[in-house]
Amino acid sequence: MTHLPALVEVTSEENGYPIESALLEAESPGWRAANPGPQTIRLVFDEPQKLRRIWLAFEDSENERTQEFVLRWSPETGDSFPFREIVRQQWNFSSTGSAREIEDYAVELSEVMVLELIIVPDKSGGAARASLASLRLA
Repeated sequence: MTHLPALVEVTSEENGYPIESALLEAESPGWRAANPGPQTIRLVFDEPQKLRRIWLAFEDSENERTQEFVLRWSPETGDSFPFREIVRQQWNFSSTGSAREIEDYAVELSEVMVLELIIVPDKSGGAARASLASLRLA
């Protein structure tokens, strides 16, 4: 795993579930939003990065829901930077089976200045909160 210097921005964060716990390799509870509804996690790198692999893991054994996430990147920073979508994915969480989603994307991205993950925790508009067990980059 690569440790890349970056500023991390999140739309909300529950006490005890900081974003750092999803980004570090140590065992941790991961990140969880303080509020229901769509959430954004944005990594703004200090220098342009070359990414070849992106791993994401989501876990929820408490809520039956359909989650959608969008992973996208930009070669620029600022208020009007253009984003390029990497993937848009939906997953059905179920307490009787599908409680963990793991995604492993092989990518060839260069000059990445911003990597953004947008999570819609419940497509039906329920009260589920977004969470992220881990995010790894290489």
